[in-house]
Amino acid sequence: MNLNLSASLNVTRLLFKPNLCLPHHTVSNFNDLPIPLDKAFEKSGRATNIKAVVLDKDDCFAYPDAKEVYEPYKKHFERLRAAYPGRKLLVVSNTSGATTWDKDLKQAAEVEKSTGVHVLPHSVKKPGCGPEIMAYFKQHPETEVIDPSQIAVVGDRLTTDMMLANLMGAYGFWIRDGVVPMSQKSIVSRH
Repeated sequence: MNLNLSASLNVTRLLFKPNLCLPHHTVSNFNDLPIPLDKAFEKSGRATNIKAVVLDKDDCFAYPDAKEVYEPYKKHFERLRAAYPGRKLLVVSNTSGATTWDKDLKQAAEVEKSTGVHVLPHSVKKPGCGPEIMAYFKQHPETEVIDPSQIAVVGDRLTTDMMLANLMGAYGFWIRDGVVPMSQKSIVSRH
């Protein structure tokens, strides 16, 4: 078993600041994501400028351990790719790309090949990889990301994905049900 030390250490922060795991927007599944993501805040009048999207993989747009987009989500995935082209869409997964789990980055390469989206190799698992995400966007100025508030993190886990978004200062989009119904998910993330 590969323990997520980052999540274990960061979860203690929730005792003092429980809102760190709250999303800014919630949808049932990947197909319910508004595109562009700024649309989620139009009615509230909140001015946003989301230029890039960080996507979790497992239970977000793919089955756990799958390397390709879940079939019913493929059209919506392509619309998201079109709205956030090139390096503006980035997969950050605690399985594919996390060097403690995917040591040779073989899974990351398979996900990149099947989705056409870059996968971030990162040494610290979510929620602690915010600095690695920002370094990635800094290395790719064509994304025009200069501040974490220009990033949306899309994922299915409150204590990894939403906490990552809040720790970074990004927007968190929670996929509540995802590919695997909530009733079948573990309350404790193995990823």
